[in-house]
Amino acid sequence: MNETAALEGLELLAQGKVRDIYAVGEDRLLLVASDRISTYDVVHPTPIQDKGKLLTGLTAFWLDRTAHIAPNHLASFTEVPEETRGRAMVVERLEMVPVECVVRGYITGSGWKDYGATGAVCGIELPAGLRESEQLPEPIFTPATKAEIGDHDENVDFDRAAEIIGDRELLEELRRLSIELYVHGAEHARERGIILADTKFEFGRRADGTIVLGDEVLTPDSSRFWPADGYEPGRGQPSFDKQYVRDWAAGSGWDKTPPAPALPDDVVAKTRALYVDAYERIAGEPFSAWLERSGAP
Repeated sequence: MNETAALEGLELLAQGKVRDIYAVGEDRLLLVASDRISTYDVVHPTPIQDKGKLLTGLTAFWLDRTAHIAPNHLASFTEVPEETRGRAMVVERLEMVPVECVVRGYITGSGWKDYGATGAVCGIELPAGLRESEQLPEPIFTPATKAEIGDHDENVDFDRAAEIIGDRELLEELRRLSIELYVHGAEHARERGIILADTKFEFGRRADGTIVLGDEVLTPDSSRFWPADGYEPGRGQPSFDKQYVRDWAAGSGWDKTPPAPALPDDVVAKTRALYVDAYERIAGEPFSAWLERSGAP
């Protein structure tokens, strides 16, 4: 099952670039990860087989490993409709914070472009002379706006992000949690031969104000994973994430506006293999173990 836009008897509340969200009673949601893949905030028509299950399995792994840092929204990954097992989670319904909490440990991507233009990222001045992909002196918190489908996320400075959410104290706590989560994830990944270059988190709040980690966590879609062996600053790095698809798309002649082009078979196969490799290294188990544990078809 590659697309999950309709599940009988459930109300579809929203459909994102990858995830579909359904109502489950008054206080729960069903979060279903499809096999869709997007680059430059546009969804390609070609799915990546098992991508939704790989993303969900990794998220479940990280939610378990990070529960001591922040409570999370997971209620169950087994009590889901049979056709969505392995790719779906029942989660708490939260008031989501309207900014993405991005943490960068290395200078790359849009951060590298901003640094080249201004010497700073999201208003944070960085040392002169950094090379592309170089590790930063310490991880930095660089929030971004949440884009609608087809639009691009926008990096913003701390003051602007605080204006967007209307609570500076809350954003300061989200910065603390985000950096702690990144450091924890980066240390584990490095032990498994993977550099966690950057990542983004999403948070919500319960009715009592408790901050809760939500959405996907430390996956190849929300993070840049680089193989530690062969890492060399001064250039772009090979990647375990969808950067492989981004690189293909950038060289395809596509102008990065909808509609996105179909992906060649070899790009699909290589991308799936990278996702599987990332899962198995980080989770320390074969991908088939997640399929069995979750009851996936």
